[in-house]
Amino acid sequence: MLLRAIAIISAILILAGCATSAAPAPDTALDPAASAGTEPSLAPAYVLGSGDQLRIIVFGEDNLSGEFFVDGAGMVSLPLVGEVPAAGKTVAQFRSDLESRLSDGYLNDPRVSAEVLNYRPFYILGEVEESGEYPYTDGLTVMNAVARAGGFTYRANTRTVFIKRADTDAEVELPLNATLRVMPGDTIRIAERFF
Repeated sequence: MLLRAIAIISAILILAGCATSAAPAPDTALDPAASAGTEPSLAPAYVLGSGDQLRIIVFGEDNLSGEFFVDGAGMVSLPLVGEVPAAGKTVAQFRSDLESRLSDGYLNDPRVSAEVLNYRPFYILGEVEESGEYPYTDGLTVMNAVARAGGFTYRANTRTVFIKRADTDAEVELPLNATLRVMPGDTIRIAERFF
C-alpha cells in the first residue's frame, strides 16, 4: 500500500514537471505596432522618470536608506554618493548603478533594494468632465482614468482614444476598450465625436 502511494505521487510529480504552462499574454494595448496588426511585443519594463518616488534600502546602512524622489533633471539625490541618474532606467538598472557607486570607495559589497512607492501622475484631457493631473496606480486602464476624471461628456468619442507616452513626442490613436492600459506620465486625450 505504501509503495503504491509513493508510485502514484512520483507519477504525479513527473507529469507536473512535464506540463507546460502558458506564457502570460503580452500587454500590447499601448504598443502601436501591435495595434497596426504587426507582431505584438512584450510590454517593456517600467522606466523611471521625473516625479517617481522611490524607497531605497541599503542593507545594514540605515542612514543611507529612505524615500527619495526623481527630480526634474532625472536625478536622485542620495546621502554619501550625491546625485545618481535615474530617468530612463529601469528599477533594476538604477539599483545596479547605485550598488556600483556605493562600492566605489564607500562600502564593501553593498546590497541595495529599490522599489517605486509612488509613480509619476498621468494626465487626461478632452471630452471628460474634469480634465487634469491624476495619481497613477498600478494596473490603471483608460476606462479607470476616465472614471477618475468624472466620466465622458455627452460629446465624447467612446470608440477611440489618443495616448501620448511620456517618452515620445507623438500621440497614438488606439481603439478604446476595457483593457487598454495607462502608464505613468501618459497624456490621454478623449476626442469629440462626429455626429
